[in-house]
Amino acid sequence: MFFDRQFDCSLCPQHSEGPLVYHQYLKGRHFPSEKCTQNCIIFMLNGEFLVNSDEYPGATLQSKQFILQAIGSKVELLALTDVEYIVYQFTELPLVCEAAYKEILDRAKEPVTYTPLTAIPQLWGLLTGVVDYLKGQSVACGKYLDLKCKELTFILTNLYPLPQICRFFFPISTYTESFHYFIMQNYEKMKTVEEFAHLGGYSITTFRRLFKNVYGVPVYEWMLDKKREGILNDLQTTKQRISVISARYGFDSLSHFAHFCKDSFGDTPRSLRKRSANGEKIVILKNSVGKDSH
Repeated sequence: MFFDRQFDCSLCPQHSEGPLVYHQYLKGRHFPSEKCTQNCIIFMLNGEFLVNSDEYPGATLQSKQFILQAIGSKVELLALTDVEYIVYQFTELPLVCEAAYKEILDRAKEPVTYTPLTAIPQLWGLLTGVVDYLKGQSVACGKYLDLKCKELTFILTNLYPLPQICRFFFPISTYTESFHYFIMQNYEKMKTVEEFAHLGGYSITTFRRLFKNVYGVPVYEWMLDKKREGILNDLQTTKQRISVISARYGFDSLSHFAHFCKDSFGDTPRSLRKRSANGEKIVILKNSVGKDSH
């Protein structure tokens, strides 16, 4: 139990919402499919979530279970009951034992089927303690939560059976290099290859070569592909105005945006949205690869 303190934590420069965030929602709460901007572990405390992602399609996440979603992945959630859970977002884990984590990543192999892990007593005790703390504080101490994240990481990497935790961490095993993190965290904000290279401190030639070695495709084609995926997703799954979507992806006019959509998907943005609403599956045209009308 956490007691009232005399010190006002809101006055401390270390106060923060922190990497561990407690959530509580009623049955029926729906979170549409959204791309993770960081690696994310969802620890279920009470209730049931219906999860839909590439790793966990149509899976049920129950009390004391948890899953990992890697940066760049998409996840949709639906509360089947009233739910309580903790979300831990991170770019790199605060490692206590680097050797243990390195062994996990070295042995990580994609499982045939992803299944949620269940909290062991040490982890469950940590989670319930963090919840008690967060419920009792209007402002959280970032330093304290950082320590809890280290303890959490130690439990996961050192106390779980190796085969089990290797499967769990596989989704982020391909994002361990800093270049991967840099790309996934910044590509949505970049309009040109030159701008991307400059942000990372690379020469354009070096950036192109490094990207091709890591991803297997030219950076320009990859950026166009991601732009098309994002546009199509926004048109199909959001009600945002066409002008807002156009501006988000860097088009200087609606006519340029419409031309890009015709080249990429075979129709105008408004028509694509109507067709999608009628249940039609929209795909990227093969002959659009490498073309950019913008």
